[in-house]
Amino acid sequence: MFLLAEQPLHHNVVATMFYAMAALTCLSAWAIVLSNNIVRMAVYLLLTLSGVAGMYFMLNAEILTAIQLIVYAGGTLILIIFGVMLTSRNPFAQLKVKGWEKTVGLMIGLGVIGLMIWMLSNSALHHGPAPKEGYDQVEQIGKGFLSKYLVPFEVAAVLLLVVMIGAAFMARKRRAD
Repeated sequence: MFLLAEQPLHHNVVATMFYAMAALTCLSAWAIVLSNNIVRMAVYLLLTLSGVAGMYFMLNAEILTAIQLIVYAGGTLILIIFGVMLTSRNPFAQLKVKGWEKTVGLMIGLGVIGLMIWMLSNSALHHGPAPKEGYDQVEQIGKGFLSKYLVPFEVAAVLLLVVMIGAAFMARKRRAD
């Protein structure tokens, strides 16, 4: 994507798309902080994670994009929603955030934004060398998962399944009591 940066129109489109993804990410993250409804927070989290995946995609990091969408936007978000539904008496419960908590969150957020702006303005941004011809990171990682790292990958999957079953069992047991 960045290899054709000599063409000003292409560069402007890429920059506009990046800023749109960054705005989506920041605004939806801020909506999580401001929302009182847990289910809406989960939807805003989905938008935040999707915006981050979009930025990964624009950086030609296809494997990070896939991991972001599958693991975080898919798995973690589903886990959060099921956790809320299983453990809460009212899945549409309202959270009451105090004013000072919002102020502290705003100050920390502005501090992080200021630090990021300072870091970007004091760094030499450059795009690394173009990938070698025939280089495919997804293929290499896929082959690694299905050969060298197959057993640890499956152990992690079984462990996550056991944790989900245990959480559902514990939530059901509490309701019965």
